Amino acid sequence: MKNLQYILIVFLMLFSSKEILAQKDSIALQRQARKLLRQGNELYSKKQFTDASVAYQKSLSNNSNYDKASYNLGNAFYQNKNFKEAVPQYELTAKTAKDKFTKAEAFHNIGNAMMEQKQYQPAVDAYKNSLRNNPNDDETRYNLAVAQKLLEKENQDNKDDKNKDNKDNKDKKDKDKKDKDDKNKDKDKDKKDGDDKDKKDDKDKDGKGDKDQKKNQDPKKDEKKEQQKPKPQQGKMSPQQIKQLLESLNNEEKKTQKKMNAKKAKGKKVKQEKDW
Repeated sequence: MKNLQYILIVFLMLFSSKEILAQKDSIALQRQARKLLRQGNELYSKKQFTDASVAYQKSLSNNSNYDKASYNLGNAFYQNKNFKEAVPQYELTAKTAKDKFTKAEAFHNIGNAMMEQKQYQPAVDAYKNSLRNNPNDDETRYNLAVAQKLLEKENQDNKDDKNKDNKDNKDKKDKDKKDKDDKNKDKDKDKKDGDDKDKKDDKDKDGKGDKDQKKNQDPKKDEKKEQQKPKPQQGKMSPQQIKQLLESLNNEEKKTQKKMNAKKAKGKKVKQEKDW
């Protein structure tokens, strides 16, 4: 029984020692975090915003829930125009801060960072959250009015652009439809012209046929006209003329044979040497 009591006492002493050491470590980290915060503030006051942001980040590495360090880190980012990086720091402060005044300031700065990025809807939301925590802040109320006006203008511009795009699309469709209709009209006109031409050709053919038919309707008249035409008389050739004709034909035949032989010679391919 005594041994058991002794073991329990030793265990309690060890546990208490560890808890005390943990508390000491936590206190030491918090002190270091505050020290780094003060260093960051001095650098910030000298407008050395990059060095200040490094000090604030070191402070947060010792105490991740140190809302003052995260808020000041957001300010350092903001002063360096790193608006996108500043927003998460302000959001962390708004989440961890215990008093409404600090929350209101964090939301106010979120709104300012969003305005710098021309993100007007998130800016409006941030300013509204700031006023919920501090309704008496006239500066936040003024910034909210400006953000709402810019958001309204942005929405109107987007609407106008959309209407313009719709109008352009409608005009294009109307133009395409007109071009298509004009093309169809041209086709119909060409078809009509073709039909009229075919009709004219048929009419001309019919007219010619009528003439031929009328011509063939009176064969006796044609026969009579034929009889009236003077018939060619069959001529008589002398032996001398016949001899000259035969010689002429013979000469022509020789010329023709000579030309044929020349064409055959020209048609033969010349054998060429290979170049490999």
